[in-house]
Amino acid sequence: MTRFKPWKILHVDMSRGISSLSSDLGIQGLFVVFWWNNIPLGQRWIPAKQLPMRSAELREHALAAIGPAVGRYLLGRSFEASLSNRSPEACIPDFKALTELEQPLSRLERQLSLPPANATGPSVSVVVCTRERPGRLKRCLGSLQDLNPVPGEILVVDNAPTSEATRRIVAHFPYIHYIREPRPGLDVARNRGICKASGDIVAFTDDDTTVHPDWVSRIRQGFEDPDVMAVTGLALPAELETEAQYLFETHWGFGRGYVQRVFGTAYFERSRSRGAPAWEIGAGANMAFRRSVFNEVGLFDERLDVGAAGCSGDSEMWYRILARGWKCLYQPTAVVYHYHRRDMGDLHHQIHSYMRGHVAALLIQFERHRHWGNLRRILVSLPWYYAPLTLQGALNGFSGRESTLPDEIRGCLSGIRFYLCNRGAEQSIRPIRRSRPTGKGV
Repeated sequence: MTRFKPWKILHVDMSRGISSLSSDLGIQGLFVVFWWNNIPLGQRWIPAKQLPMRSAELREHALAAIGPAVGRYLLGRSFEASLSNRSPEACIPDFKALTELEQPLSRLERQLSLPPANATGPSVSVVVCTRERPGRLKRCLGSLQDLNPVPGEILVVDNAPTSEATRRIVAHFPYIHYIREPRPGLDVARNRGICKASGDIVAFTDDDTTVHPDWVSRIRQGFEDPDVMAVTGLALPAELETEAQYLFETHWGFGRGYVQRVFGTAYFERSRSRGAPAWEIGAGANMAFRRSVFNEVGLFDERLDVGAAGCSGDSEMWYRILARGWKCLYQPTAVVYHYHRRDMGDLHHQIHSYMRGHVAALLIQFERHRHWGNLRRILVSLPWYYAPLTLQGALNGFSGRESTLPDEIRGCLSGIRFYLCNRGAEQSIRPIRRSRPTGKGV
């Protein structure tokens, strides 16, 4: 078995020109993210065997990568329809309409421009939940200090601490508030943050991320539609240095692409028969809510996520919001960088927890809404998905994508057992106050 070589992450700002790429014998390839100033537009995996690469060839990669996002922003749904059911390569001729626009990327920048930092808007509280990871937390808080504009408040919720390490880290950052939550569980900590937050918008990120300086501005921009109750954003890998990080990014990553998506009633009704895959909306490491929506749908279900079932507290909340007829928005201009697990053992444990929480969330969603698509996913879709993968793994050896299959299947079964032992715990999501959610300036 060959020794794994890392993938190097390269961020290319096309507003500064596109240069040639040199070869590097120490890497497996390049993960290239294309930007126009502070707007992410697309990505490409470029294997080392294609290096060195001339600037003209890299420009062709950039065109194919950014076309869907730029076309969607500038040409609207008519361009998006032309891309449906077709590969990006097959759609390159359709980009002629883009090239005929006068300075399309500069026009895009004007369209997506941010208001001045001192402009009025809904206040934002940022919540970071953490547990005994002071090194990662310090890195995250350092990036939050560079936000422009500065959020109304930053809250660190120290979940069931066993030491004073987190408190000491927070003490080094003025204007960041420390909150101790003795009960274990990520959703317990999130709920404590919501109850302590004073902002109109409550934004969450994890301690194993860093955030782009425009993160809060772009999140606030996502709430311009008063019917949007939740906003998620793009989560890019911060490093791809180990096999575990590469496998996670290529098979389990948080990235949801570079095209803005609105998830509303049409999406929910269209997909409800198969369980309405709310996990497509984004990742808990990069999400925000109108604080007022919790008054109507309640807080996070404390049976889910780390410290309980293991995952899916975020997607179950998005499902609840959609089921009530409101919208969720995926806003790819709101960017965080996530540090994936470096160790294969940690990855296997993480994936087991993901599937455990996923199945538990499906059962909780059925318990709450009686939508049969949730049971269909457990009883039909997941077995149908895993059967050929398991056969392939048995024939070829459980490596690569198939290496986590035993953990996934055990996680699914464990999720059923967990739910049966914890069903009916409705008190964990009681509303904080009963009132109708409203738009900006709640």
